Amino acid sequence: MNKLDTATRSKILHLLVEGQSIRAITRVMGMSKNTVAKLLSDAGAVCAAYQDEALRNLTCKRIQVDEIWSFTYAKQKNVATAKAAPEGAGDTWTWTAIDADTKLVMSWLVGGRDSEYAMGFMDDLSRRLANRVQLTSDGHRAYLEAVEGAFGGDIDYAMLIKLYGASPDSAKGRYSPAECTGARKERIEGNPDIKHVSTSFAERQNLTMRMHMRRFTRLTNGFSKKVEAHANAVALHFMYYNFVRIHTTLRMTPAMAAGVTGKLWEISDIVALIEAKEAEQPKVRGSYKKQGQISN
Repeated sequence: MNKLDTATRSKILHLLVEGQSIRAITRVMGMSKNTVAKLLSDAGAVCAAYQDEALRNLTCKRIQVDEIWSFTYAKQKNVATAKAAPEGAGDTWTWTAIDADTKLVMSWLVGGRDSEYAMGFMDDLSRRLANRVQLTSDGHRAYLEAVEGAFGGDIDYAMLIKLYGASPDSAKGRYSPAECTGARKERIEGNPDIKHVSTSFAERQNLTMRMHMRRFTRLTNGFSKKVEAHANAVALHFMYYNFVRIHTTLRMTPAMAAGVTGKLWEISDIVALIEAKEAEQPKVRGSYKKQGQISN
C-alpha cells in the first residue's frame, strides 16, 4: 500500500479540521474514501493519546461544562427500523469542559447523556486539575451526583438553569427550539462567585464544533456512521483547537495561554505524531498489523 507523504497528510487533516466532509476531500485530493478515513482514525488516536497526557495539572480557575447533541448512523427514533445499525447508533452526545480564561478544552467525552457518562466525564475532569475551581453547568440533573462523586466538597459549583416559554403552535414540529425567557443561577456546592456563573463560553464552543466538524452540521448527510469515527474526529478537532488555531481574543492558542505548550503548533506537527507512532510499530515481513494484532 502506498504511503501518503507528510505534505499530503497535512492537507487532508487541514481540510478535515476546517469542516470539509470526507467525500468532499476525496474529490478535492483525488484519493479514496478509505484512505481519508484511515488517516482520520490514525490522527484521532494519536491526538487523543497526546492530549490525555499533556492536559494534566492544569491551574484553571473557572470551568464551564456543556453537552452537544449529534447522532451516529441514524437518529434515535429511527434506529429500531434501520438496516444493520452498528453498536452505538442513535443519539451521540459530546461532553466538553472549557476554561473560561484560557479557552482551553481540557476534557471531553463522547457517548450518552445519562448519569454513567456524567460520572465518567467529571472523574476525568477532576484528575486534570491542580487546584480548586469554580464550575458551572446547565440544569442537567446528572451533573449533581457526578460532581459530588468526583470533587466531593472541594469545588465551588453552581448551575445556570435556563427557563423556556411554550412553543407557539406555528413552531411545533419544526427545527426551531422554544424561546429562552430567562435563566436562574443556583448555588450547589461551595461558594461560587455568582457574577461568574455562566455557560456562554461552553455554548460558543458548541458553535465552533459545528463549524469545524462536518459531522456536526445539522440537516446534512455528513453525520457519523460509526461512533469510533465520531470520537476520532472530536479528538482531532480539539488538538487543532487547543494547539494549532490561534484564538482571536487571546492572540495565541488556548494551549499556549494555559501554559501547556510554549510554541504555536502546525498541522505538520500532528502528522509528526502520527509518523512517530508508525515508527514504533514493528514491521513483520509477509504480515499486516490491524488493531494491535499481527496476522500472517
